Amino acid sequence: MSKSRAPLALGALAASGIGYYLYSAGGNPRAAEKQFESDAHRAAAKIESKIPTNYPTHTTHKAEKEGTRLGHEVGTKIDSAVTTVNRDLSQAKHEAEAIAKQAKADTLKKIDEFDRTVEEKAAKSKSYLSSWFGSK
Repeated sequence: MSKSRAPLALGALAASGIGYYLYSAGGNPRAAEKQFESDAHRAAAKIESKIPTNYPTHTTHKAEKEGTRLGHEVGTKIDSAVTTVNRDLSQAKHEAEAIAKQAKADTLKKIDEFDRTVEEKAAKSKSYLSSWFGSK
């Protein structure tokens, strides 16, 4: 079977390109890299200058207007969602505070009932023990 020589040719081309830039930079890899970047930028600029850029301004203006409209629409929807979330959080906060207040009131009521029961039982016990020892 015959093998493709393209990888070998690409490898040789890359090695010769690296060798050229290293040789022209005096063996300094950083200088060679900077020179390569400069040449690549110059080549890209030359290619871009050859490409026609005669885009109609009407289309660009229309796209800008559409982008502005869509951005405004998205912003309005986000603001609406944030307002809804804030309202829901405020409502949940008020409900939680009401529940906590009611739980506190119920707890204090139960504590008062327990205290009253303990005091009543203590009073009965005291009167019962006092009757044994003759205190009045």
